[in-house]
Amino acid sequence: METNEVSFAFEILLEEVEGVINTLNEDGSEAFQKGDYEKARNIIEEATKLTAFREKLQSLQKEWEQLHSKKMFRAKTQKPKKRRSLETKLKRGLRTTEKEFCKPILESLNDLGGSARMNDVLKKVEEKMKNTLTQYDYQPLSSNPNQIRWHNTAQWCRNTLIMKGLMKKDSPRGIWEISDAGIKELFAMK
Repeated sequence: METNEVSFAFEILLEEVEGVINTLNEDGSEAFQKGDYEKARNIIEEATKLTAFREKLQSLQKEWEQLHSKKMFRAKTQKPKKRRSLETKLKRGLRTTEKEFCKPILESLNDLGGSARMNDVLKKVEEKMKNTLTQYDYQPLSSNPNQIRWHNTAQWCRNTLIMKGLMKKDSPRGIWEISDAGIKELFAMK
């Protein structure tokens, strides 16, 4: 497997994990709305484990990129006879990265008074990123055709911001809230 194929493999794996977590989020929401709190709690635990797994994958991806950039694995290997189709996988660099959503999300929350419904935050983020978002960001995910790519990326960014303490993790369902640390970080970014 060539080095660029390894990078694509990481991207495919990360997108598939994101799709599973999105499905868990939908199932958890449905269970919560139906009052099946035990099922919702189990789904939350599973989603938490998958989120940690996703972070490990991202770390491994960064480690691979560092190794690759040092040209440690430049020797060409024999290509496998049968290759996995990458037609449905978006090529690296075509979508807006999660990192690019951090500041717009924090700014949007601050503009909205520190707390708002997810859809209101996403509308504000879209306004702020109208010159950044690409045609690929507006495409549906192959793993979840009902969700456009940039919404998914923004939701992953929210999870990262929560883990960094820049957004509140105990917000009511469907509400995004900036934390005091997030406000400080936002003003440090300006």
